Amino acid sequence: MGDEQLAECVKNADLVLIPAGVPRKPGMTRDDLFNTNAGIVAHLVDACAKNCPKAMLGIITNPVNSTVPIASEVLKKNGVYDAKRVFGVTTLDVVRSNTFIAEAKGLDVSKVTCPVIGGHSGITIVPVISQCTPSVSFPQEERAKLSVRIQNAGTEVVEAKAGAGSATLSMAYAASEFANALLDAMNGTVGRVQCAFVRSDETEAKYFATPILLGRNGVEKNLGIGKLLDYERNLVNAAMDELKSNISKGEEFVAKNFK
Repeated sequence: MGDEQLAECVKNADLVLIPAGVPRKPGMTRDDLFNTNAGIVAHLVDACAKNCPKAMLGIITNPVNSTVPIASEVLKKNGVYDAKRVFGVTTLDVVRSNTFIAEAKGLDVSKVTCPVIGGHSGITIVPVISQCTPSVSFPQEERAKLSVRIQNAGTEVVEAKAGAGSATLSMAYAASEFANALLDAMNGTVGRVQCAFVRSDETEAKYFATPILLGRNGVEKNLGIGKLLDYERNLVNAAMDELKSNISKGEEFVAKNFK
């Protein structure tokens, strides 16, 4: 399969997940991937715009904080943009949060749900431990360490693999969780909620991850940030400059390269 088959591959698709791109290596940030992955995502989304303009798009390719704006701008260039149908898949941050919290508290991880808001890299990842189900509490120092570990979990994996790749199996699991929830919602199942990086009015950033109620047409309702502890609010504030910069970088890429 090659580029010449791309149009036929996505023709009339209802859901397209895009994980294509190069993985991180030790010492690289997700943003270091931009120069290579930006063009890949733009090309694939352009094909979707022309061959499955109503499809739900799940953007997995990093840096998600930039590739989701790229996808949106390419769709706009093609005149088929629908903000309710474009998702940055940040489920892996939730999976990691659930796992680390369950380990720390001796809980069944399948019963733990901790929303993660913000973006999908470093300090833009904001685990909202105060909204975890079931309710959990940590001493301030332990909570801070746990938040940092969740933010840096991807780097932890990259370094552990020592150049052999980044998180793959866990990302595949997270992507399947998101895709299955969205497919359920598209088929009429009610109550499916996933955190995702979407076009948002929740903060001063144009895109922001929050819990999303999914429906037949994509975003049924943005459930918002909810009540935050001061500590969590400070994490959101600390994320803003980087998040807005990442978003602008994606938008500027399309403005420069797609006329």
